[in-house]
Amino acid sequence: MAFRAQFQNSSDIGVFTRLTNKYCLIGLGGSENFYSIFEGELSDHIPVIHSTIAGTKIIGRMTTGNKNGLLLPSPTTDQELQLIRNSLPDEIVVKRIDERMTALGNCIACNDYVALVHPEIEKETEELIADTLQVEVFRQTISGEALVGTYCSFTNQGGLVHTKTNVEEQDELSSLLQIPLVSGTVNKGSDLISAGLCVNDWIAFCGIDTTSTEITTIENIFKLDEQKFPLKIFHNLRDPIVDQMV
Repeated sequence: MAFRAQFQNSSDIGVFTRLTNKYCLIGLGGSENFYSIFEGELSDHIPVIHSTIAGTKIIGRMTTGNKNGLLLPSPTTDQELQLIRNSLPDEIVVKRIDERMTALGNCIACNDYVALVHPEIEKETEELIADTLQVEVFRQTISGEALVGTYCSFTNQGGLVHTKTNVEEQDELSSLLQIPLVSGTVNKGSDLISAGLCVNDWIAFCGIDTTSTEITTIENIFKLDEQKFPLKIFHNLRDPIVDQMV
């Protein structure tokens, strides 16, 4: 299922939220209605954590993560780091990284197996992404856009890329990620995919302006109609890329 929501009258809910298969971070300052939508659907399955990053509520743009770990930018305070660590399951590795591009969510897109990163990200950051999130890392652009974390969103089931991504590039990315991809929009035609959408392997939340047609595309490509319960996501997932290349 995909649910519509808004954060302080903004349809860019992905700016304020980081959703994975193991946890959900939400920025402070939203309405009770906004929090109740997420907590009502998620709290029985994964922790929903209210926090700030570097004193801001734009958690979705400042962080990146998956079921294995969470990466926080260097301006994250010690208090914020400790709160998040204490709220997450012990197996989730939380690291604060010294990367000059602090909007990690704009520069990195990942699922539980693969990460696409900004072509100019630092080598040390690339290594930390691979080690912490336990993923294969590829420097990539999306239709010439370096902010890969902004212009696409993908899970272990499928992915959405912005509409200027041609068929050849979609096929290349799909082969790299080993998941089906489709071009589309959110919030009545916005190409800023991850700003208007947060999704994991069984549920999606999108901006309140997202049309029924856009929601149908989201539910189909992410196979949300097939994922009724979170436990199903751990079955029939494809092998890591490294095994496929041996």
